[in-house]
Amino acid sequence: MLENEEKKVKVILVEVDTGEYDVESSLAELYELVYSAGAEPFGTITQKRPAPDPASCVGSGMLQQIADFCAVHEIDLVVFDRDLSPTQIRNVEEATKVRVIDRTMLILDIFASRARSSEGKLQVELAQLRYLLPRLSGRGKELSRLGGGIGTRGPGETKLETDRRHIRARIENLKAQLEDVEKHRAQIDRRRKKEGVITVALVGYTNAGKSTLMNALTNAGVLAEDMLFATLDPTARALKLPNGVTVMLIDTVGFIRRLPHHLVQAFHSTLEQAVQADIILNVCDASSPEAQTHLKVTQEILTQLGCRNRPVISVLNQCDKVPELSEIPMIGNAVRISAKTGAGLDSLLKAIEQNLPVNVRKVSLLLPFDKAGLAAKIRKEATLLSESYVEDGLCISAVVGEELYNLLKEYEVKDPQEQP
Repeated sequence: MLENEEKKVKVILVEVDTGEYDVESSLAELYELVYSAGAEPFGTITQKRPAPDPASCVGSGMLQQIADFCAVHEIDLVVFDRDLSPTQIRNVEEATKVRVIDRTMLILDIFASRARSSEGKLQVELAQLRYLLPRLSGRGKELSRLGGGIGTRGPGETKLETDRRHIRARIENLKAQLEDVEKHRAQIDRRRKKEGVITVALVGYTNAGKSTLMNALTNAGVLAEDMLFATLDPTARALKLPNGVTVMLIDTVGFIRRLPHHLVQAFHSTLEQAVQADIILNVCDASSPEAQTHLKVTQEILTQLGCRNRPVISVLNQCDKVPELSEIPMIGNAVRISAKTGAGLDSLLKAIEQNLPVNVRKVSLLLPFDKAGLAAKIRKEATLLSESYVEDGLCISAVVGEELYNLLKEYEVKDPQEQP
């Protein structure tokens, strides 16, 4: 009996420390990205420089060390924690005899492997082609051997036109298709607003537990895995709050430090779901020492997307991973929960209720038969919980806004369930 075991790609991570960002945190994140791509991070090489070398990003001595390391340990792939030019990639590949990709290529590859919906696939391909277009010059040899492995999924698996004109035409075609998708989504959003549907968006750093929280609140059955970018395609589910109001909860793609501009552009229609939501839940991993930084990164990206004047509730998730309660960070009025165990979900729902865009209340009414018009108004503008005909009229239980309540308050009666 022969047993075939798929050999994992061995990867070395290369970091050039120019003082632009926290190298240690960025490398830890790159490690998780490589793991999420299905490869095996084998080692890390770091070099401090005032600026990346134009020819090879690292210095010539360090380049030789990388080449020797790759040869001794049979490394399959070199990943740089920054964007590289085609010249830098070519020179490092020639020196190491190993394939080289940069941080953006790695993230695009993960997105290409995770996209499930037709919209998600369009968005990923658009981002990849936008990234590829300025890098076409002098890459005929590299493009001719695209086909398999990390950094080559997506459009590289199909017939990839190397001519700039063809790629530009494809980009325009993808943009047109995504515009149609955005128009359709805009129609849905307009219908939701017309019907008074309140939307709540789950945003935050990737792998913060947003999908687990979505499943805990709505039984959505969304894929929830302990890896970066497990969710790419937005999912919407109805969530009934304790006060009787039903809101639309939307799970969105996670954010990350130095999120590639191409991804922000390509996923504009998806990210718009968060921007236009009535309430935003900024979810982060409370067990991470960088929880506060993750919340800040998400807030900065939301600001870049034009998200202002929306209530944002900070949510510290995965508190079950923190052994001591005192070790959970206190960040403003953040709600501390565990989507896995259910702890703190009541407090989260209460916080959502307190930030609803309109003042609502649950009422029990007895409408006379000649006020049938008010009953129709309730069905159209409020959340109808129950209705039944009695001898004196129509008994209605509903969740209504302040303006509608002012029209109905003279018909309010005590809830029969609350009567002794």
